[in-house]
Amino acid sequence: MADDLADELGRLKDLCAGDGERIDMLEAGFLLSVLGRGEAIELAPFRQHVTAMTGDLADLVHRRGASPESLSEVIARSYAYRGDSETYDDLQNADLVRVIERRKGLPVALSILYLHIARAQGWPAEGLAFPGHFLIRIGIDGARHVVDPFHEGAVREAVELRGLLRQVLGPDAELVPGHFEPVPDRDVLLRLENNVRLRLARREDWAGAARSLDRMLAIAPDRTELLFEAGQLHARLDRRRAAIAAYERILELDGDADVRRRASALLQELRRGLN
Repeated sequence: MADDLADELGRLKDLCAGDGERIDMLEAGFLLSVLGRGEAIELAPFRQHVTAMTGDLADLVHRRGASPESLSEVIARSYAYRGDSETYDDLQNADLVRVIERRKGLPVALSILYLHIARAQGWPAEGLAFPGHFLIRIGIDGARHVVDPFHEGAVREAVELRGLLRQVLGPDAELVPGHFEPVPDRDVLLRLENNVRLRLARREDWAGAARSLDRMLAIAPDRTELLFEAGQLHARLDRRRAAIAAYERILELDGDADVRRRASALLQELRRGLN
């Protein structure tokens, strides 16, 4: 099974190669589910389920015309997907396979389904850098619409977005263009897996958090902040050679000068410990 998981990690890395702007996030999400559980999952039924939703959306658009509300009607109403506000921190909410089985999850996990199905319809669709609450934007017939997958695919107008923003940043916060910057698919996947890593770290499951970081590094192998965190975790777990490799990789990259300085200092300490 270890060899199979190594193969799946390699597949994830291959899927996420390139500039990361557009990735098959559905398949990448399924691979993250397999790797997170550490066991094989028969994925065909889940692929078929998403294909069925895609077909239902195409049929609805054919009958009624294209609108952002069509996504909500299919995914939220017909298939009963919703955000899990009751047990938000449950790890299952960041496991795409379990999200499909349970029909509920985190905003970013639900967004992967919405983005995949919208793109299959031929609509431009992307995640947004909105603070504190993951949203997506869909383009239909030249118009752009902000959609909230966590709240049953609601189409959010400016006044509602301002209200969401103020819940996060305070009562005086105002919308600015930066809140609507598109997020590359690579960063959507990182956000999904980071939810797993943070929850495992809160449980002090350091070995699990290290495996989660391995998955994040398969998605983004040259992110110095991830390599630095991996080095720290490996050192905590007394995996000195793995920690050394992480810090050495940081020094090979053009990254933040402070991160490089800290990595260099920690690398020297670890090397002394091996002598």
